[in-house]
Amino acid sequence: MSKRDWKILAYDILESIRKIEKYIINLEYEKYIKDEKTKDAIVRNLEIIGEAANKIPPNIQEKYKEIPWSEIIGLRHRLIHGYFVIDYDIVWNIIKNELPDLKKKLNRFLKIKQ
Repeated sequence: MSKRDWKILAYDILESIRKIEKYIINLEYEKYIKDEKTKDAIVRNLEIIGEAANKIPPNIQEKYKEIPWSEIIGLRHRLIHGYFVIDYDIVWNIIKNELPDLKKKLNRFLKIKQ
């Protein structure tokens, strides 16, 4: 088990979100779905997000219940172990509709001004 401070892990999550945001800036769904490199990069960063979330101690996860830790970790497991059956429509929905909220919550917990 990693001994990294949970805040560093949270910053790792934020860094992966930042990368995903960079990859999809001005990117329409039709281009995303055809762009293998971008999809691979996004999936890799979602895996990193899930791995970092998995290493955040249970007491911190309990303290910050607003973050869907188990869903984030579960997504990581599905991406890692089901790599031939990734549903890129679901990935698109996650990056467009769920990551912005996760980013806001983590920033609030870390007291970072946006």
